[in-house]
Amino acid sequence: MNVAEAMTPRSDVVTVELPGTRDDVLEYLQERSFSSVPVVKQTDDGEQYRGLISRDDLIENPDEDQLAMLMRDVATTTQDASVEDVAKLMLDERTRRVPVVDGELEGIVTVTDVVRAIAEGEADGDTDVGELASPDVNTCYVDTPLSVAEREIYYANVPYAVTLGEDGEMSGILTEVDIIDVAHVVEGEDDTGGSIANEDDAWMWEGIKSVGNSYIPTRNVQIPSAPVSEYMTDDVVRVSKHKTAREVAQMMLTNDIEQVPLVSGDLLVGIVRDVNLLEALK
Repeated sequence: MNVAEAMTPRSDVVTVELPGTRDDVLEYLQERSFSSVPVVKQTDDGEQYRGLISRDDLIENPDEDQLAMLMRDVATTTQDASVEDVAKLMLDERTRRVPVVDGELEGIVTVTDVVRAIAEGEADGDTDVGELASPDVNTCYVDTPLSVAEREIYYANVPYAVTLGEDGEMSGILTEVDIIDVAHVVEGEDDTGGSIANEDDAWMWEGIKSVGNSYIPTRNVQIPSAPVSEYMTDDVVRVSKHKTAREVAQMMLTNDIEQVPLVSGDLLVGIVRDVNLLEALK
């Protein structure tokens, strides 16, 4: 299967245009939960692809307003490249989105697109996930305040935490999407209670606050301080090491999830993330 068959075509890709400002990007990064947006420029010869702007770019350059200064070059691919080639590129570059470019932007291919190809049998999915799973699992206690769990997820640099109960057994899973869903943007300098942006908070940032790996450039972000158990998913999809990458890819798409705990009986032994499935294509 090649990229042309797996990608999202240009007609369905949201972009921002040069010249422009950071405000042009914020709508997509905040309200639509995109992780990055391609940048294009209209010229006499038509539309030209210029680069990509991500949340990290906005964070690392808080005083820069112009898109031309914020965007960066990223690895690209072409429509005739194979899904296997783009999976290797994603793993090597540690990226979830790769623009498809041949002079102009023709589309974008994502980790989910590759997972879909595996699920549909268009790419190799016969490897047992026991060979692909990571044994290192990010966890937190079910009674941890959500605002603290958010910090744990951020510092672990993963989009999830498996939640553990009093007995140390798995009780559920919390994702950064769960946190974003209940995070409340607060304008001004009012007291925000459990906010990670409170003036007395040791984690306060100037001008940019974070929710998991999803950064929101704003004055304040209020995160509830209630325990994780109120926000986690307790009906967790789980798999054994003998499930194939294809079977797990199908589970991920059906349940709209990006990671699945790996278990041996009732024992948590690892985690299978969508990016782990790409390892089967290397």
